[in-house]
Amino acid sequence: MVSPQVTNLAIILVMMQLAKKVPFDNPDILLLVRGLYIASNVIILSIYLYTQSKINKKRDMTTLKYVEPAPMGSNEAPRPITTTNMEYDKNQLRTLIKGQLMGVGMMGVMHLYFKYTNPLLIQSILPLKSALEANLVKIHLFGKPATGDLQRPFKAGNSFMNPGQVKSDKASVENAEKNYRGGVKEE
Repeated sequence: MVSPQVTNLAIILVMMQLAKKVPFDNPDILLLVRGLYIASNVIILSIYLYTQSKINKKRDMTTLKYVEPAPMGSNEAPRPITTTNMEYDKNQLRTLIKGQLMGVGMMGVMHLYFKYTNPLLIQSILPLKSALEANLVKIHLFGKPATGDLQRPFKAGNSFMNPGQVKSDKASVENAEKNYRGGVKEE
């Protein structure tokens, strides 16, 4: 299967070429593109709200233990987290919604203040594609089992802002619980 990054790049390239041919100076066309962008964001919000209702309906109280890596540049030890699948899913969904709202805010500034119109087309498609590819949506909306890549805690790709990986193996969790704030440290 083709990776999401490759398809995102292909969509961006195609949409940039398409945006060059769209007459944004025509008020009717501009209104249509704005409507497409708003409709896309309403669909995304609907997907997230429906996913939230499914999470609340399932009430999966299975205990989930994992180790969250220390923030980049800090001397803190990795932090052990004990939660439930339901709370973990709610936190992940909150993160998705915040990310979408940040994107809408940035697009609002770019379009309304700086008068950029071309990104409206790209931002009508990519966030919708990303929402449909989100792990929570795959589990709760499409009914895929939470195994493999969809097993909680979700694996985040390494990046500049997120250098560490979440660990959920028993040894890592026990070590983090022992060494984190107030735990007994062996000298």
